[in-house]
Amino acid sequence: MCGITGVMYFEDREPSLSMLQNMTDVIHHRGPNDSGFWTENRIGLGFRRLSIIDLAEGHQPLCNEDESVWIIFNGEIYNYKALRSMLLDRGHVFRTNSDTEVIVHLYEEFGEECVKHLRGMFGFAIWDRRKKELFAARDHFGIKPFYYQMNDRQLLFGSEIKSLMASGSISPLIRTESLMNYLTFQYVPEPNTMFQGVQKLPPAHYLKVTFDGTMSIHRYWDPMFQPEERPFGEYVEQIRETLKDSVVHHMVSDVERGCFLSSGIDSTAIAAQMRQIEPIRTFSVGFEGPNNETIIAQETAKALGTEHYSKIITREDFFNTLPKAVWHQDEPVADPSAIALYHVAQLAREHVTVTLSGEGADELFGGYRIYREPTSLAPLEGLPLPLRRLMHRMALMLPQGMKGRNYILRGTTPLEERFLGNAKIFTEDMKAEVLRVDHDMLKRYQNPFQIAAQYYDKTKHLDPVSRMQYIDMNLWMPGDILMKADKMTMAHSLELRVPFLDKELFEVARRIPAKYRIAEGTTKHIFRKAMEGVVPDFIMNRPKLGFPVPLRDWLKGPTGTTMVEQIKASGIEDYIRLDAVERMAKLHQDGQGDYARRLWTIYMFALWHATYMEETTQKKVAAF
Repeated sequence: MCGITGVMYFEDREPSLSMLQNMTDVIHHRGPNDSGFWTENRIGLGFRRLSIIDLAEGHQPLCNEDESVWIIFNGEIYNYKALRSMLLDRGHVFRTNSDTEVIVHLYEEFGEECVKHLRGMFGFAIWDRRKKELFAARDHFGIKPFYYQMNDRQLLFGSEIKSLMASGSISPLIRTESLMNYLTFQYVPEPNTMFQGVQKLPPAHYLKVTFDGTMSIHRYWDPMFQPEERPFGEYVEQIRETLKDSVVHHMVSDVERGCFLSSGIDSTAIAAQMRQIEPIRTFSVGFEGPNNETIIAQETAKALGTEHYSKIITREDFFNTLPKAVWHQDEPVADPSAIALYHVAQLAREHVTVTLSGEGADELFGGYRIYREPTSLAPLEGLPLPLRRLMHRMALMLPQGMKGRNYILRGTTPLEERFLGNAKIFTEDMKAEVLRVDHDMLKRYQNPFQIAAQYYDKTKHLDPVSRMQYIDMNLWMPGDILMKADKMTMAHSLELRVPFLDKELFEVARRIPAKYRIAEGTTKHIFRKAMEGVVPDFIMNRPKLGFPVPLRDWLKGPTGTTMVEQIKASGIEDYIRLDAVERMAKLHQDGQGDYARRLWTIYMFALWHATYMEETTQKKVAAF
């Protein structure tokens, strides 16, 4: 696991070593063990290394025998040994035992098709000296990031936006459309970022840039669901065996490994599989109160026989962490669980360098409660269209909060107009009240449902549950789940691996019919069946908690008042109506509604703005 940076010029000019040094120094946390640089006319590559595999010989940038192909690589390739054997049989000569060198020779052998052979997580850039072309790629699910900024003079790229900023050639400006979408999604949907001109290479895509500054971007894989009618038991066995194989591959490293452990089935399944292979350490965090995950996690660790470490996060711990967490995130992500993830990563890094976790299981196997909605709404969706439209109009006239009103509205609204993924913080009407932007822009920008439309158009042949999962695979998972996972763990130089997000396991999951995923009143039904005998019985059907942060209660007291004051001091008044923020805060504190998530979404934007857009950062982002 590492950090990569680079620049490509479209004119005869050699990159400054001091500039590359600045670009890599700012991401020292991604690779504290080593650094490296390589430059020639028009191209410069920088690298920070966290040593995981081939500790002695994995130095980068790395090249082939005749130095015609150079690479900088962030990630892990889990099938690299098999690929290495295949390439040796084809006559390739290796100088190291690293997975990085495997990619170099794979590129020599297959060109851009090399990405289709990789099983793992990656963001890499290859400079082909013969073609005078840069080739860069991001892994199938978007586990590892890859950012870039291109103009008519140069291409900047790297693992984090702050590297691009450290080049000194980018002015930090807000992309207003990104802010507008962030308020709904609680993250900025790819390929855009909150920074004007800076983009993310989407998951399962590669790009090519030629010497004259011509860029092309291509998708090489699609996480499309393709349900097949096969016996239930056959799928159960395939899930069990393929997950076990994935965990084995994800445990390959030359350093100590551990596992995050919550109160749910996903991380427990990973920990249980790991424990069957070797003694392991597990880690959990929680908050005081009835939903303290550390209590169940400790019971689970005892049942599995792991060496367990846990921590209670206090309100002070949580808010004192925010300045660092916001800086590491690069962009605002208004998921409160990101801060809990920051703390569990900090805890784990005291003991291990690599940790496995359960991200991705919900998207693959249908684990979110919202996926049960199509079943509950089926009686209404089966009615004739004219009747549904009439019921919808009548429901709109009912008083807010009246029992049944929301059910009728959702049941008479097409899926494409009601589901955007696991977060929908601000509606368009709400945004009109809080945003200080031209109202014409609110009407003409590419709004959240227009962004989701491209994924709905591709899934018209699928059932509603599969369509919802596909939306989450393309929006929620890379934008929220994997973004916070990468940034919050790498903040502590900890490598996070996610065995559920393995392309071999997805080949099984994509074929499971929806009736096997959502059944008997539960989510992930077939996965739960597959884990019988692997996961302790008391975990099998526990409800999903997902780091339940007690924000609602915290913001009713002095913390809420302090938050509003920090928002007002952050410099966002050109974008956000501060009077609207104060009204929401008062209503929340008076118990006249739950505005916690909306306030938090604005607060995280405010802290990000103070961190990246304001000169007096430390004054604006004083800790609680």
